[in-house]
Amino acid sequence: MSISPILVITGASKGIGFKTALKFLGLGYRVINLSRTPAPHDDIENYQIDLTQPDAEAEIKSFVDTHLKKTKICLVHNAAMLLNDTAQGTDSASFKDVLNLNVVAPHILNQHIIPFMSEDSSIIYIGSTLSEKAVSNAYSYIVSKHAIIGMMKACCQDLAGTGIHTSCICPGFTDTEMLRQHVGESVDSLAKLSTFGRIISPSEIANTIEFAALNPVINGAVLHANLGQVES
Repeated sequence: MSISPILVITGASKGIGFKTALKFLGLGYRVINLSRTPAPHDDIENYQIDLTQPDAEAEIKSFVDTHLKKTKICLVHNAAMLLNDTAQGTDSASFKDVLNLNVVAPHILNQHIIPFMSEDSSIIYIGSTLSEKAVSNAYSYIVSKHAIIGMMKACCQDLAGTGIHTSCICPGFTDTEMLRQHVGESVDSLAKLSTFGRIISPSEIANTIEFAALNPVINGAVLHANLGQVES
């Protein structure tokens, strides 16, 4: 008997993660959300975990051993932390917290889930426009999102011959709770920074993730999903 393909996604309780979970449910995937907060849908399997905590790796191993079998898996590294911080004003503890969630957690998940991935599986990283450039007041986030591109490219090379493909989707200004918390009431003013004069919906990024996951030709690639940002 064939096993249904599986989506394992972090941070699917809202925003891009939730829309991606719904998208893959519609494709017939078993969907598993790893996050502190459950996704609000009965067909999504929620595994509550804080990926920043010291015991996260042990919890991930327990989850994998209990819930996964070798099959087609799409692993989406979506969960992320964004702080208002600067290079000169960020304490080490806060910096480590961001790196633990944005960089170390994807590494740990890769280590434990890749052995369960059959051919045609995929690993999709969610980067950012800030994966390849920088602005002020988002220091730790920018550092981590640059690192994610490096991780994706290294995985592409190390997974050669396995039939597993990987890519990094870099959204522009997307209408998520994280963005609104970061920029406050000025979020709608970001529309002028797009050549389409609007910000992106989480569903548009979910569609891009689906495309990357289902097309192995998109391997080792960085895809900027930003509506064409206006460059000053």
